[in-house]
Amino acid sequence: MQIQTLKSIFRFLGFLEGGSLLLLLFIAMPAKYMAGKPEVVTVFGSIHGFLFTLYLIILAVLFFKKLLPFQWSLMALVVAFIPFGTFVYDHFYIRSNYYEA
Repeated sequence: MQIQTLKSIFRFLGFLEGGSLLLLLFIAMPAKYMAGKPEVVTVFGSIHGFLFTLYLIILAVLFFKKLLPFQWSLMALVVAFIPFGTFVYDHFYIRSNYYEA
């Protein structure tokens, strides 16, 4: 797989993962507690968990193929556990020399 393609997939998964958290928090959680539909959280939570796992797998691939330096990999790992952190990370990552390389 080409380097730039792998990095693009990483960015795209970051957006999907962050977006799935938004859906989980602002659609699924209100549906559970206000409409009494806990199954919505199960569906959205599963999707979010799957995307989160894919994000971490691609991050590991980028790191072990030495396509992303340790500092950027560690930062991506840390912000993955902070709500909406992937959006902030992407803002700085896309402006770095490491995305272009």
